[in-house]
This record gives sequence, C-alpha cells and structure tokens, in this order.
Amino acid sequence: MTRTMTSERIERLREAIADYQASGKGTLFDHEAEEARAAVRSRALGLLDQRGRSRHELRERLIAAEFAPEVIDAVLDDFERTGLINDEVFAREWVRQRHQRRKKSARVLDLELQDKGVGAAERASALAQIDEDDEEATAIELARKKARSVKNVPGDYAEYQKVLRRIVGVLARRGFNEAMSLRIARAELERRREELAEG
Repeated sequence: MTRTMTSERIERLREAIADYQASGKGTLFDHEAEEARAAVRSRALGLLDQRGRSRHELRERLIAAEFAPEVIDAVLDDFERTGLINDEVFAREWVRQRHQRRKKSARVLDLELQDKGVGAAERASALAQIDEDDEEATAIELARKKARSVKNVPGDYAEYQKVLRRIVGVLARRGFNEAMSLRIARAELERRREELAEG
C-alpha cells in the first residue's frame, strides 16, 4: 500500500469522525455524561463508606440528593456488576449483626430489610441464619437482663404484673411473639424472685 493511499484513508476516517460529531449523534467520549456519573459515583461511594446499603436504599439517598434517576441507575448497575453492592450479601450481614448486637427478632429484621427494598428471596436467605433456638436464647438473655433490674420481691399481684409487663415490653419492642415473650418473662421473673428470696 502506497503512502498516498494510506494518507487518503486516514483523511477519509478523519472526515467521517468530524461528520459524525457534527451531526449531533454523539461523540467518541461524552464528557458531560461521564462528569454526571462521576458525581453520582462519588456520593454513592461516600454513602457505602459509612456502612453497607441495599441498592434501593442507595438509590433513594441519591435521588434525595437530586441526581438524575437514569444516571443513578447506570452507576448502580456498574456497582452491582463489580460487586460493590449486592443485596444478598447486604441482607446476610444486616441480619447477622443486628441479631447478635441489637438482639432483634427475625420478624423485626425482616421488616427492616423490606423497608430497605431487599427482595423476598434475599430476605429469606439471610433470615435462615436465625433458627427457633437462636430466637429463644436471645429472648431469654434479654428477659434475664431486665429481670436482674428487679431489686425487691414483688409484694402483691399488682406489683408482680407491673414488673412482668416491663419484661414482656423489652421483648415485644424487639419483635418477639407475644406467647413466647410471656412464657420467658414469667420464667425469668420467677428465677429472679427465687434469687432475691435466697438472699
């Protein structure tokens, strides 16, 4: 191929690129779109740096920050592809930490994950970490701690019921079912009464 033919091809290629850009159909690199994505990326990474988040939760925060929804979705799609966000991993970690540290029931954790837009399959998988024995052990731990705050044997039925309601209330606020909460609260209050009676 002669030098003249190569020069002609290069010139035709330059003209084709110039025509394409002049037509308004696009550019080889859209700086404006990339700047918009970079701003969303930066805010999203800042939010993820604080703690793990579901895709829905992250999207809601970015929309509240007044970024364009289509740019947000493009960035979040990239984040999912690279593993920066993953609702299944997020849900598993959320359940593990909040059950161990905050002593929350599976029912409350399920509601929290729903609020964060986590799908049913991901929630079910994450909540499978907690079985009935775990739930009961957590409820006993909470009830026992509250019962220890009782300093005197309840003197009459009314006082006993008042103390019992306080222990049940601790369990109810963490979402444990009523029947189990009442059973465990009674057992732990009886245990505490025996401790106080012994001296």
